[in-house]
Amino acid sequence: MKKTLFLIILIMSMKSALYPQITFSGILDSSFSMAAGSTHSFSCGFEEYANLRFQSKLREGGTVYGAVNLLAASGIPADSAFQMASLAAASPLSVSSYALGQNFAAAIELERLYFRLRGEHIDVDGGLMRLPFGYGQIWGPSDFLNSRNPMIQDARPRAILGASLTWYPVDELKLLGFFSAPQNALEVNGDGISFGLSMDYHRDKASIQALYSYEIPKAGSEYGLHRAGFSLKADIKVGLIIDALYVYNHEDGTEIDGLSFSIGFDYSFFGGDLIVLAEYLYNGGASSTSVKGGGAFSNSHYLYTGFTYRFNDFTNMSAGLVSCFDDISFLPSVVLNHELFQGITLIISAQVPLDSNLFNKDGKRGELGPDSAGGRYFNCNTKLRIRF
Repeated sequence: MKKTLFLIILIMSMKSALYPQITFSGILDSSFSMAAGSTHSFSCGFEEYANLRFQSKLREGGTVYGAVNLLAASGIPADSAFQMASLAAASPLSVSSYALGQNFAAAIELERLYFRLRGEHIDVDGGLMRLPFGYGQIWGPSDFLNSRNPMIQDARPRAILGASLTWYPVDELKLLGFFSAPQNALEVNGDGISFGLSMDYHRDKASIQALYSYEIPKAGSEYGLHRAGFSLKADIKVGLIIDALYVYNHEDGTEIDGLSFSIGFDYSFFGGDLIVLAEYLYNGGASSTSVKGGGAFSNSHYLYTGFTYRFNDFTNMSAGLVSCFDDISFLPSVVLNHELFQGITLIISAQVPLDSNLFNKDGKRGELGPDSAGGRYFNCNTKLRIRF
């Protein structure tokens, strides 16, 4: 771990000295967490997290991008990190990426490393990069390569290893072809590779995206996965968003359970100081947002409602409620941001998982209840964020 960190710093220092066109930026978060629950009446933890980003201009319109995550944690954040790692694809590589120190757990993660070549009408991207799809703000059914989970407030968009070619025949139209490596990084036969096409068409008041993807059959399977969908955003007094993706698996005989569909709106009041947002999700059992399909959700019907209010140029507050109607469970949350100085922000957030069993002790444990949060009834995090 120490050797790897020293090597990263050394390379960055040498590059900065030899190639001044390389630029660096990032964030540093210092956090303190508190929680109360059934497992421990009170628990706490500390975390130091940094995201270091760099980019270098190449000749003829090219750029290389990279980002590295550095983490040191103890208590709640360290325990949560190990739990998530042990569940990630059941791979020992996930767990071994964390090193235990005397009073902390540490990790180094490569987040981004890719190139972009820009032409007059064609762009080429390749490497470890973000490849997003759809206009959905909360659930993102079309974003099947980078599954979202609005229950995790600090989640960062994940990267995929792949490539894309983008063509702009006219200003309003974008055509994109892409492929991504298999989800199983140790796959050597090419099983599970996904490739596809998307089209974006933009007008003054509306944009639409169409998407198709095919995943090569995995070992032991005769048929691959077909994914097709569309996403729409329109400004018609309110901001309207529709996002849908259908996954078809011939072997499983997929029907309506292959559909993931979301629809929502946002509207601003008081000159934009108050923004209200609501977005509904239908989650089919074999869809892109389901646990079976690589997503995070087990039930069928969800609703996110929330607002953001800007008190002034330095302070704003957001409150949100994730609701699951199938098992009647809820996850309310609140986030307060206050800029102390330029580039230094204080962030205070809290979550309270709720379900029927919490109040009635009837055994009806919901997906969004305390059990899904590690038995914690209340979670609070205070963070100092420094941008550089």
